[in-house]
Amino acid sequence: VFLLSLSGAGAFVAYRFYSQTQQQYTGSVLTLRDLMPKDNLKMYDSKGVLIAQLIDEGIHTAVNYQDISQNLVNATVATEDKNFWDNQGIDLTRIIQAAIDDLSSGHIVEGGSTITQQLIKNLIVGNENSISRKLQEVILVPDLNNLYSKTDIMDMYLNSIYYSEQAYGIDAAASVYFGLVDQPGKPASKQLDIAQAAMLAGIPASPYAFDPLLHPQAAFNRFVTVLNYMQRNGYIDRADFINAITEEQQPHFFKRATTLIDRAPHFAEFVYAQLEQTFHLTRQQLSRSDMIVHTTLDIALQDKIQKIAQSHIAELRSVHNLSNAAEVLIEYHTGAIRSLLGSIDYNDKSIDGQYDVATQGYRQPGSSFKPFVYVTAFQQGASPGQAISDEPTTISTPDSIPSTFTPLNYDLSYHGHMTIRCALQNSLNVPAVRTLEHVGIEQAMEMAQSMGITSYNGTPGYSLVLCGLGVHLLDETSAYGTFANGGVRVPYYAIDSVVIASTHQTYGHPTNSGKQVISPQLAYMMTNVLSDNTSRLPEFYDCNVLQLYSNSQADCWYGNRGSIRPAAVKTGTTNDFRDNWTVGYTTDYVMGVWAGNDDNSPMIDVTGVQGAAPIWHDSMLVAEEGHPIRNFTDPGGLVTATVTYPDGVKTTDLYLPGTVPTFALPTATPASTPTSITTPTPGGNPQAKTPTVTPYCPNAFSFAFTPPPPGTPSPNPGWW
Repeated sequence: VFLLSLSGAGAFVAYRFYSQTQQQYTGSVLTLRDLMPKDNLKMYDSKGVLIAQLIDEGIHTAVNYQDISQNLVNATVATEDKNFWDNQGIDLTRIIQAAIDDLSSGHIVEGGSTITQQLIKNLIVGNENSISRKLQEVILVPDLNNLYSKTDIMDMYLNSIYYSEQAYGIDAAASVYFGLVDQPGKPASKQLDIAQAAMLAGIPASPYAFDPLLHPQAAFNRFVTVLNYMQRNGYIDRADFINAITEEQQPHFFKRATTLIDRAPHFAEFVYAQLEQTFHLTRQQLSRSDMIVHTTLDIALQDKIQKIAQSHIAELRSVHNLSNAAEVLIEYHTGAIRSLLGSIDYNDKSIDGQYDVATQGYRQPGSSFKPFVYVTAFQQGASPGQAISDEPTTISTPDSIPSTFTPLNYDLSYHGHMTIRCALQNSLNVPAVRTLEHVGIEQAMEMAQSMGITSYNGTPGYSLVLCGLGVHLLDETSAYGTFANGGVRVPYYAIDSVVIASTHQTYGHPTNSGKQVISPQLAYMMTNVLSDNTSRLPEFYDCNVLQLYSNSQADCWYGNRGSIRPAAVKTGTTNDFRDNWTVGYTTDYVMGVWAGNDDNSPMIDVTGVQGAAPIWHDSMLVAEEGHPIRNFTDPGGLVTATVTYPDGVKTTDLYLPGTVPTFALPTATPASTPTSITTPTPGGNPQAKTPTVTPYCPNAFSFAFTPPPPGTPSPNPGWW
């Protein structure tokens, strides 16, 4: 009728405009749902708790029509298109009135668009303020009505309009303004009451002007207008009107959405970086990628660990100049990261809290690196019972300045002849350097890298077992998991699956059974040493926090440890007190904790069990709640043998088959008075008298005869 009323050239122009519009936009009408805004990326923990969202490109969650509050639908219809359910997508009365207003003012002042037209404008033809654009809306309305039902149109409209505050679509708006949270079967959009619905329905006409957080009075006036429309159209009565006004006046009518708070920022950033690499997308593209990311994190557990770390650091901060900590917890059988804290407080600028020490920082691990050196020795045939001398040692390093290296122990003392077990458990530096000299720097580094130290900074040297390299806490924690997992390295991972919300296409984490990088026997030898609390008593004393007793340390001192969970653990403190580590594992988890300062300033007198270790102890107990107490499994294939070494060290320990050494030793001769002096025999071997030297680890070894003085050359084989 409209076209027939035109004549001549006007009819031709109108027809051509109609045809061009059809040709240009018919495809878009047919695939209208494909033009809907994509959801912003949402990240969930392993138990389905929303932990993070990317919102820099806006917030959007698509919902079905049946998941939208009827109050909101009624408020929207009453405000935007009162005849929506009955009209054909065009309200001629409104269009004519709008045209009169526009002509009288000389420019567009009144839209007159129905909800159907607005949907076409928002998704297809754009929002240019012109007569031609308005005509395009009108031309496309019949096509839309033929293809989509009224509920389809309302669904798409409410899922695509902008509500200010970065909220696109009604579900996002319900969350942003009222703190409503999506629940199974009841998304935020379905929870809106009359007052909330009326407030939101008034915003789309002018999102900035009617934003209640920016312009509360204008938004309130609009809110009242919407309620009047709803009452006029019979959606509410006067009592509903008054109740809605009363509700809006309450101080907590608007609530900040907890779901918009990033609950695990360091972990989330770690995941975003992996997503960018895996899907070859920029951060901006990820923001509205439609991705639902299910991760390995246990946010409830991480929250508890974070509080433990914050509390402990607060106790030490002022006296010991210790301001920060980082932590990683991995379920090493699968590689799943259950907790990852890059700092104790992401938002604390005074500690540079946004910097992620766990995954980005190269921090020096100190003595916590020693197990990689010692397991290399085990692989080469040594035993935890191998005799070694803690004595003044200087190693030639001709390619370095200075040209020699002389290691010192933490206590600046030497402790004589002992076993590797004793040396490792008491974190003695000199025996570790002597072991490194024996096994080779290159071989030790190859071992560490095969177990999970994927990158480092610095140059490997004889300081490797002290503080020579910077490594990532995440890497070293994962590498310790290889010990725990019977020598099988399972790479860590953070993403369980990625689901594309609109298509339900799913990308799952591939099953990875891991790679056997050391034998189960070597792994168990190290576990057996690191879990030997008795051997570490000379340095760490009883009731140290490296032992997982369930009661308090004070109870332990009084003889009531409670239940004790087996744990293999090692500390590390750099010589200059800039880094303090504790890394260890149970039969379920491996955990690494770093303590220090992000600016690399030294701590003050923080020992191996003061900084990171208490955090590790308390956090591991929390992580293990509900898990049965189990001992580490002996894989078999090892020999337990009693050996007396040529320096008099006598020990019973684990050996690989075929590696138990035998030595021609002198027979001890009783003496009337104890002495530490040896006299030569015709064969050149020392004649042992009753020793008076006390073993540094009396529970780990004894002396069959008095050991030789420092500097005495060892036979080969003999002591190290």
